Amino acid sequence: MASGGSTDQVRILFALAGLHRVDRGAEVAFISVASELARSGHDVTLIGSGAFRPGTPYCFIHSPALKRERFERWPKFPPLRNETAWEEASFAPGLLARYKPNDYDIAATCAYPFTQWALRRPAFSGPRPRQVFITQNGDWPAYSNQAEFRLFSCDGLVCTNPDYFERNRDHYRCALIPNGVDLRRFAPGTAERARFGLPEGPIVLMVSALIPSKNVEEGIAAVAKAPGTTLVVAGDGPLREEVEKLADELLPDRFIRLSLPATEMPDLYRSANAFMHLSTDESFGNVFVEAMATGLPVVAYDTPRTRWIIGDKACFPESRDSESLAAAIELALSNGKEHETESRKKAEEFSWSAVAARYEAFFHGLLR
Repeated sequence: MASGGSTDQVRILFALAGLHRVDRGAEVAFISVASELARSGHDVTLIGSGAFRPGTPYCFIHSPALKRERFERWPKFPPLRNETAWEEASFAPGLLARYKPNDYDIAATCAYPFTQWALRRPAFSGPRPRQVFITQNGDWPAYSNQAEFRLFSCDGLVCTNPDYFERNRDHYRCALIPNGVDLRRFAPGTAERARFGLPEGPIVLMVSALIPSKNVEEGIAAVAKAPGTTLVVAGDGPLREEVEKLADELLPDRFIRLSLPATEMPDLYRSANAFMHLSTDESFGNVFVEAMATGLPVVAYDTPRTRWIIGDKACFPESRDSESLAAAIELALSNGKEHETESRKKAEEFSWSAVAARYEAFFHGLLR
């Protein structure tokens, strides 16, 4: 069992470059789980490149990192294969200086290779903490034998969807644990369009990084075929210029891009009529459960992983062409109120308290 505190208390570290600096899916998940575990009596620490936030129930340690946006035009090669890896590499030296293995029973991250390698460094005295890898950004480090992925190892693997669990369960000690949602913040309520500068009429919301895998361009092409509908995209990324150029061509006066702090996102969801997310290969779409908790109808491509999260009541296009996607959008806009109760009920399965309880059980199991 854990060596610190009572026999039930576990000393837990979550390390990720973006913690307390950005509020992307992985960062939101780590902070939410950490908060629930700390309130349950565990000794929880986060190391990230952001600033201390008053009122958090866990300990936060700042470790500097350069923002990934600075690396968008830098050369790409293994293991520095994208701007995210460059950001992580800039985070690793500070993490190594601040990380004291003997202070923790569990050390967890979702970043590979540099952050995970830092957490697996030898302890100079005493046992090294159990190292847990969480598949927030994919499970390829766990199953790939190419390049730097050949060096991957962990004591426990948290799989955020059934596909990852089935693929890795015979090779690692695994747990199937989804991401979640704060049901108190994300709930149906009054729209605040004027506050965000949004027009009257139907609004489709996408909350997405502007990267190729999110397929935001396909959403633009589809909304262009839905007359009178405005597309609002909350997010940023290296494709911002391409996305805005396409929107200028296909959606003149019907496209708005926003960058908002996490505190304002629930109100933005409540100001939309439908939600659309078109990624087909991400570990878990936090934005799905946020939209569902707000009562929005969801438009998404039909995949087994998507149905596992949102169920059978979403508006799935028959194919990926823009006409089929536009038809799904029109269906969502016309049946929005009918979906509100069903969406909220489905989202309740993903409360952060329930998710954290599964992390707690997995961590206790690793320490026995």
